[in-house]
Amino acid sequence: MPGLGRFIVARVLLAIPTILILLTIVFIVMRLIPGNPILAMVGMKAPPEYVEELMHKAGLDKPLYIQYIDYLSGIFRGDLGRSLIWGRRPVIAEIMDHFPATLELTIFAFIIAVILGTTTGVFGSSLRVIKGWRKFDSLMRIYGIISWTLFIPWIGMLLQLIFGVWLRVLPVAGRIDPGLEPPRITGLYVIDSIITQRWDSLVSALRHLVLPSITLGLVISGAFTRIVRNNMIEIFKQDFMMTYKAVGVSTWKFISAAFRNAFIPIMTIMGLQFAYLLAGAVLTETTFSWPGMGTFLVERITYADYTTVQGTVVFFAIIVVTINLIVDIVYAFIDPRIRY
Repeated sequence: MPGLGRFIVARVLLAIPTILILLTIVFIVMRLIPGNPILAMVGMKAPPEYVEELMHKAGLDKPLYIQYIDYLSGIFRGDLGRSLIWGRRPVIAEIMDHFPATLELTIFAFIIAVILGTTTGVFGSSLRVIKGWRKFDSLMRIYGIISWTLFIPWIGMLLQLIFGVWLRVLPVAGRIDPGLEPPRITGLYVIDSIITQRWDSLVSALRHLVLPSITLGLVISGAFTRIVRNNMIEIFKQDFMMTYKAVGVSTWKFISAAFRNAFIPIMTIMGLQFAYLLAGAVLTETTFSWPGMGTFLVERITYADYTTVQGTVVFFAIIVVTINLIVDIVYAFIDPRIRY
């Protein structure tokens, strides 16, 4: 696929100005928000000369355009800068401390969303076409609409109330029970617990994942329900599917053939939704006190930690662009009709 190489290069080159525009907007907005990261760290009663010294060390006493140029030069060198508060740690180190928690939550929420969305979409469209059960299909469509519009904090607190307060069978906050953290290898507690054979840690990590994963996965599943249903119905109308039906293939094979042919656009949506889950888990993490990128970003916005917020936005932008690019490449290999 000679055109695919050109497409990849073009997408990467187009991503650069997109990230720069996003970074510029964040740079400006963060400085328009009232607050000072140095004062937020040392307090309003700190001596003015001490505050000025810290401002100078952080480079915040420079003109804004100089700060912008300095930050961009660091980005092009692969340096996201240092946090302005609490020890001025490298931003990439701060991100890597919190990103595994978000990634783990995203993976489990994505699995739940795919299972719920695919099941409801396939059953709704198949029973409508094969059995003529329009009411059941309408019920699945309503599920897709309602789940997509659910307010994450509301559904999260409802699940916390039912399973954490009333039934007392699942934890309502945190990532693992105190003292059960497995040795850090990947940062994903489930994987690290399996690698180190810490089965008590594995059970605790899975129990803590249940409610936030269901909350986030339930909301996202509505998108899968609609795309799977709509694509399946379109495939059922195709001539080759009518031929399948005419020759008397089993119902299972008939549905499987339709799903395989409808999978390409479904896979595209899956890739995009996974990127959305990674970048948009803020409400879920806040509701369940999950120590991931969402709560981390909200905290640093509160403290006006400019460089950390900017670095986190750049990090997420690169992830979203990369996932979209991977989806396009896989799309081209799965469907040979695609040409770039």
